[in-house]
Amino acid sequence: MLYPIYKPYISNIEKDLVNDCLDSTWISSKGKYIEMFEDKVAKYTGSKYAVAVSNGTVALHLALLAHDIGLGDEVFLPDFTYIATSNSVLYVNATPVFCDVEPNNWNLDLNKITDKITSKTKAIMIPNIYGNPANFDAIKKIANKHNLIIIEDSAESLGAKYKGKMSGNLGDISTLSFFGNKTITTGEGGMVLTNDYEKYKKLLKLRNQGNSDKIRYYHDILGYNYRMTNIQAAIGVGQMSKIHDILEKKKKIQSYYENELSKFVKFQKIESDVSSSYWLVSFLLKDENQRNSLMSYLDSENIETRPFFKQISSMPFYEKIDNKVSIHLSETGMSVPSYPELNEVDIKFICNKIKYFLKNNL
Repeated sequence: MLYPIYKPYISNIEKDLVNDCLDSTWISSKGKYIEMFEDKVAKYTGSKYAVAVSNGTVALHLALLAHDIGLGDEVFLPDFTYIATSNSVLYVNATPVFCDVEPNNWNLDLNKITDKITSKTKAIMIPNIYGNPANFDAIKKIANKHNLIIIEDSAESLGAKYKGKMSGNLGDISTLSFFGNKTITTGEGGMVLTNDYEKYKKLLKLRNQGNSDKIRYYHDILGYNYRMTNIQAAIGVGQMSKIHDILEKKKKIQSYYENELSKFVKFQKIESDVSSSYWLVSFLLKDENQRNSLMSYLDSENIETRPFFKQISSMPFYEKIDNKVSIHLSETGMSVPSYPELNEVDIKFICNKIKYFLKNNL
């Protein structure tokens, strides 16, 4: 592809750190870069504790386990999100309760929650869709009233803010993903963030096969091999040194697209008290046919795109729910190239292709 949907922003900084890691021979799940990376992310988000793990999905799994959510419990989450969010609930034998999302900001519609709360409801899982933080003040009011845990899925929103507070520190516990298309990457990787010391200690144990703190090779709880490698963490340290630059570039890229295309497509609404990480430049088309046709055309022009997430409850192992906004977003939304190295000339080229198609295919 002339323009792929995303490319990680890698330079000699990461290469030098990885080579240092290789030279040290500490390439597995021990080494100085793991703690260094955890410290940098914790400090950046304002969280007290960070636990690096092997990917963002297992971070969600551990967040649920840390709060003893399991069989018989219900967890609210939006019907429009990535499958990992809901699958993690199944991993602990809990029940996901899918709610619709708001048509403008694409986050969980809180008006659809209160009448579904039962004695089994234990948590609200909040992904900040495409880097746009949800309304956490309103979420906390509901959670406090019904004694619910807030799990912030900030896989897409590292660097975003809600009322001046960093994403990754907006819930009772938060998770991150460092997959190759995320704001910063370690190839694969994730992190769990918390301000609760006891939860932090539990997360460390769960991550490391349930190993006892006192007796080596004695495992007093069921744990998992969810550790991050020192090589991955070295890449993460390099990435964190550039996060401000990456976020500024992505903000400019979003602005360029909006200036060119706002008359032709519908962009996500960002509230005035929120700053997005602009994970992927994403927008809505008129209908599914127009969306699919535009994607096919751009593919023929060597411009990669991707459709929005499929409605989660439409998957074969869930019960189909008629959440109309989630269905609409799934059918009409698409994302376009938005990696940090893109410049204004690149974006004008892509936008001219989009406008040409839309003007000729109303």
